[in-house]
Amino acid sequence: MIPLKDSIPHRETPFTNYIIIAVNILVFLIQASLPEPYLIAFMHKYGLVPARYTNEVWAFFAGLPPWDYSPFLTNMFLHGGWFHLISNMWALWIFGDNVEDRLGHFRYFIFYIICGLAANLTHFITNFHSTVPVVGASGAIAGVMGAYMILFPHSRIITLIPIFFLPYFIEIPAVLYLIGWFISQLFPGLLAIVSIHNGSSIAWWAHIGGFIAGIILLAFMRKKEYHRLYPDEIFINYRNL
Repeated sequence: MIPLKDSIPHRETPFTNYIIIAVNILVFLIQASLPEPYLIAFMHKYGLVPARYTNEVWAFFAGLPPWDYSPFLTNMFLHGGWFHLISNMWALWIFGDNVEDRLGHFRYFIFYIICGLAANLTHFITNFHSTVPVVGASGAIAGVMGAYMILFPHSRIITLIPIFFLPYFIEIPAVLYLIGWFISQLFPGLLAIVSIHNGSSIAWWAHIGGFIAGIILLAFMRKKEYHRLYPDEIFINYRNL
C-alpha cells in the first residue's frame, strides 16, 4: 500500500518540516557525489554501527572511535539510495505538516530529533553486535506517524493499491492505516529476534521504537489548545444545560 495524501490540510506553513526534508535531500546529494570507497567510509563513520560501542577491538581496527556518539544523530540524515530517500521524505511530507501544526515549529523539531534518537537506541539495544551501519530518517518519521495516529485518527489516507498491475485507490482511516503499518513492522521485528540469521536490510526495531516514542512524547510536547466560544455557541451551550 502506497500512501498518496491525507485529508487534512495544514493550517500554518510547516517550515520545520520543509527544512528537514531539504537537509535530507542535500546530504543525500553529497553522498551521491562521493566515489564508492569514500561513500562506504562515510556511511560507516556517520551511520550507526552498534558494534562500534560493544566491540572495542573491532572498532579499533575499523577506525571507528567508540567514544564518538554523534552517529546516533547524524545517521537519521543519511539514506541508502534514491528509493530509500524518496519513500521516507514522501511519508514525512504527508504526515509531518499536521503534526507540526499541533506542536509548533520548534517543538516539532525537538520532537523529531528525540524520536530519531529513541529509534536508534531501540535498534542499538536489539542489535548489539551488528557491524552493519544503519542509516535513514524512518525511525524519526515513525515517531511522527505515531503522533499523527493519536492526533488525527479520523483523517483519511488516500492509498494506492496495485492489483494485477492496475492502480486501485481507496481511502483508509488514518488510525487503521497506521496500526496496520505498525503491525507490519512488529511481526518482522519479532521474527528477526528469534531468527538465527537475520539477513534483513530493514531496521524493524528502529521503526517500532520511533513509533512508540512518538506516541509517548506527544503527551508532553503538544500545545495546549483553547476552544474559543462565539456568542451563538455560548447561547446553545447555556440552553442545553
